[in-house]
Amino acid sequence: MIITNNELVYSKYKDDYDILFLDGTYRDVLVKTRDKVHEGYELLTHPLSSSIKPNETPYKSVIISDIKGNLNYNSVIIIENSIMTFDKFNLNKIKNINEKMKEDFKLIDLTVLKSALNI
Repeated sequence: MIITNNELVYSKYKDDYDILFLDGTYRDVLVKTRDKVHEGYELLTHPLSSSIKPNETPYKSVIISDIKGNLNYNSVIIIENSIMTFDKFNLNKIKNINEKMKEDFKLIDLTVLKSALNI
């Protein structure tokens, strides 16, 4: 399952994967991912993957398992720490990005996700 707020990811993979599209922020993606992890889904990609810091991009896609299982404590620790790390960043940079930059960040997120899916 892919959890994303990136329309490019949704458009590209909606027919191939179970996608939960959020009309929200990077943080909203992290919180929804945390909720799913607490339900028993396992993280398959790191929520802070890529070299772009959370205060530099508004888009994020995370892959979790399709099947709910027992609570995975490693996934819980990773997602909880990711939310705390996200909250430490000053998010003012995101407010100052134009449409071209937004499209670039969507493409970067799509490329990182595509790389994870090809492994």
